[in-house]
Amino acid sequence: MWTSPWARWGIVLGFALGGFFDGILLHQILQWHHLLSLVPGLADLRLQVLWDGYFHALMYLVAVLGLWGLWRAGRGAASTAGRGLAAALLVGFGLWHVVDGVLSHWVLGIHRIKLDSEAPLLWDLLWLVAFGLAPMAAGWLLARGDGGAPGRAAPTIALLLLTAGTAGAGAWSLRPPPGQPFTTVVFRPGLAPGQAIAALAAADARLVWADPSLGVVVVAVDPGRRWRLYAQGALLVSGSGVPAGCLDWSRV
Repeated sequence: MWTSPWARWGIVLGFALGGFFDGILLHQILQWHHLLSLVPGLADLRLQVLWDGYFHALMYLVAVLGLWGLWRAGRGAASTAGRGLAAALLVGFGLWHVVDGVLSHWVLGIHRIKLDSEAPLLWDLLWLVAFGLAPMAAGWLLARGDGGAPGRAAPTIALLLLTAGTAGAGAWSLRPPPGQPFTTVVFRPGLAPGQAIAALAAADARLVWADPSLGVVVVAVDPGRRWRLYAQGALLVSGSGVPAGCLDWSRV
């Protein structure tokens, strides 16, 4: 089963979904760490957000590669084998967390699961077991129970569920925290303080807090005006419902 094209490309797609799950949940929703949180010289939040964006772009490429491979496999003579694809997705999902845990947490040391914990190793191990080893074991057991009967329903449903779950987590990450009256804005690198002040004035935003360079600010602004900050050089506006930098290209 593991030598079939469906299994190989299913693992690739599952690997990408594991990366999306990690980035959306830990970088954006829980905000326990960023990709390069422990790298010296990268304390600037704008750079941290930028590298998180590069990471997600890479996962998109891996996901596209996996989907392309599955499409190619679907056009071939061999058909999907029952639960085989779902098993491969689980294995790939778990494999991402094993690779990330060993490489990023312990070998390279670029981040840990929960940076503010008094026992970061414990969190690393718990995450490795819960989201790495457990899904891989579940995928292996699922593959063992696959009788090899041809069919497309089970893998198709598994793909839809995993895609919907990832998309739902992304949409959730764009929602503002309940009861939060303030908005955090991250401006693009190189934006002068005067330009940042002008951007806030254009959105009628009241400054509450700012770092010395005005690269990261906290403001009180009408929710309907948040999106205007993207047209003034913002990379990220919390609670705007728009991905980072989505409208920044439109400034003319």
